[in-house]
Amino acid sequence: MEDKQQFSIGDLCREFDVTPRAVRFYQAKGILHPIRRTGGLTRIFDKRDRARLMLTLRGKQAGFTLVEIKELIDLYDSEGGPEKQRLAALEKCRTQVKFLRKQIAELTEAADNLERDCVYLEQRSPECPLKVQAGAAV
Repeated sequence: MEDKQQFSIGDLCREFDVTPRAVRFYQAKGILHPIRRTGGLTRIFDKRDRARLMLTLRGKQAGFTLVEIKELIDLYDSEGGPEKQRLAALEKCRTQVKFLRKQIAELTEAADNLERDCVYLEQRSPECPLKVQAGAAV
């Protein structure tokens, strides 16, 4: 699809596995800017919209807010353009990686503590019908 110059809402939905409602939502938030055809009912998206949708979905997956994503995407058209956008994205990405790694460590610690609690409770309840085996419920 990267060779195409124009995309329907259906094209984008199929390619990125999103609903038409999601695409319209990103349009309402000012992230996508399709042109209208056929009396204003048909949305036609260009390669730029496709790229913006792809970046939005990747940003959401990484845990960025829509406001943060839009700010980064909009930097492309600001003074300093792509280079300013790249530097800002790099800074945000590095910060987000640190945040996610901290969350992973905290969740791992919480899971380890909970596993120890399960083992403790099982040892004190030999008749318990619920048995947990090395990290997995049976």
